[in-house]
Amino acid sequence: MAVRILVVDDHEVVRHGVRMILESRAGWEVCGQASDGTEAVQMAARLQPDAIIMDITMPEMNGIEATRRITRLGLRSPVLIFTMHEFEGLVDSVQSAGARGLVFKSRAGRDLIEALERLLNGENYFNTAKEESEPPRKRLIPRFLKTEPAV
Repeated sequence: MAVRILVVDDHEVVRHGVRMILESRAGWEVCGQASDGTEAVQMAARLQPDAIIMDITMPEMNGIEATRRITRLGLRSPVLIFTMHEFEGLVDSVQSAGARGLVFKSRAGRDLIEALERLLNGENYFNTAKEESEPPRKRLIPRFLKTEPAV
């Protein structure tokens, strides 16, 4: 039986790239793609995937709030946050929303498969290492993450 994964990102090219990485793995398939948090919650409830890869910054509803709502649904689908953003309190924010893992987009080629394997085995994955060539930065966007979306 195939491992079914929901990919959530507002950029089509990112969803396509993630799909290529995932489907290179025998027995894994992308069962759905969403471009915003609202659509992600609806698709997660309908599809009940084995795992969800979730961007943070999206229209309609951000990925932290979408993760929080998916977690409240009581689905068994672990959520892996997949982001390019680094900010103070990131790991705490995603864990408190119910995410079981975090991968930076800059490390997708190295970390995405391993992270999903761990989540599928009931483990967590929070590798917050960044590329050495990237300058250290802190994006302080907690106000964005705490804002409730318009319903």
